[in-house]
Amino acid sequence: MLEPAKRYTGYRSYEYLEPGVDYRAFDLAPELGRVPAYSGLSLDSGQRERVQRLLTDGVVISLHDHPSVFPEEIRQTVDYNRTARHHTGFEGLARSGMTAVFDNLMDGTCCITSQAGWKWTDVVADIGMRLSDIAHQDYVIKVERVADIHRAHESGRMGLVLALEAATMIENEVDRVDMLYGFGVRQMGIAYSEANTLGSGLKERSDGGLTLFGEKAVRRMNKLGIAIDISHSGDQTSLDTIRHSTKPILITHAGSRTVWPSNRMKPDSVIRAAAERGGVIGLEAAPHTTMSAAHPRHCLESVMDHFTHCVDLVGIDHVAFGPDTLFGDHVGLHDTFAEHLSLNEAHAGTPYERVPYVDGLENPAECFWNIAGWLVVNGYSDDEIGKVLGGNVLRVLEEVWH
Repeated sequence: MLEPAKRYTGYRSYEYLEPGVDYRAFDLAPELGRVPAYSGLSLDSGQRERVQRLLTDGVVISLHDHPSVFPEEIRQTVDYNRTARHHTGFEGLARSGMTAVFDNLMDGTCCITSQAGWKWTDVVADIGMRLSDIAHQDYVIKVERVADIHRAHESGRMGLVLALEAATMIENEVDRVDMLYGFGVRQMGIAYSEANTLGSGLKERSDGGLTLFGEKAVRRMNKLGIAIDISHSGDQTSLDTIRHSTKPILITHAGSRTVWPSNRMKPDSVIRAAAERGGVIGLEAAPHTTMSAAHPRHCLESVMDHFTHCVDLVGIDHVAFGPDTLFGDHVGLHDTFAEHLSLNEAHAGTPYERVPYVDGLENPAECFWNIAGWLVVNGYSDDEIGKVLGGNVLRVLEEVWH
């Protein structure tokens, strides 16, 4: 983990308001030191210096995270989410080494309570509340174009990309995509597990593919400059989206079903199709997702098994990282909302060893230090590391965001 960024001055979310008076306060999980530091890497002084240089000098982008601080008592999450007042983990982010993070807003708790929760008003509330908080500090800046990422890097700040895991809230009104773009959303998923008006999610028993309205929405996102994600979409819907899009498609947070036979992973055919059209897959690390036969106890090594497989499959120019982490008890969160997160269906018939946290990739503060360290130890060049830490994502964004 790096030292705090010099531009970070210690700001905490909503410190301009009075907790308990202006908003309901929750006891939040610590951003740093919640679990022991990863001990699986043995870096000598030269390797540590190289990792620090790679994270400091290069552009580092997380394709998918939830850099919010969750309640210490995870069962309070529903009430916390309903306030729409998620606290951004500024302290942890300042040590992460990231230049930009795709922040997947919790959509008024929708995505972890019920599909009915994907309401337009909830999404607008989440966006407005998050931007109000960001406007009161000077370390994290809102990203709307590639130039903003470079500005964040050059000025020692961090860029935050507003992203949504599904387009369910647009219902059948394609002009809502324009509104979301106007609010600053620059990346959106097609469906989150359950089907919507655009297409099928990975939780569905059958996948009818991208609907006619879904094709219309994809065309609108292409024209506006919104990156499209298919991480939680069904296989046929994913392939249809890749085929109908005129721009590269992102798989922001997933892994390979060949490495781990879970529906939550993507078949190699989808990964290959996305890469052939110029897209990128971001390797995720949410608990009990990117495991592997070689490392069934979910940890950094499990995730990197997916990384090496995807590099062999589509080449290093089409692989990145979207760790899908947060500040708090991610395993407890999944246990509480497993029914709505499709985890039971994803692992049906596949035994695995449960862990209390993903060792080495537990939260946004530590992920890229350990990822970069693994890449250094395993002999990747500075050029290769630069591509997977941020260069590949930048290439796609240059095309998608115009």
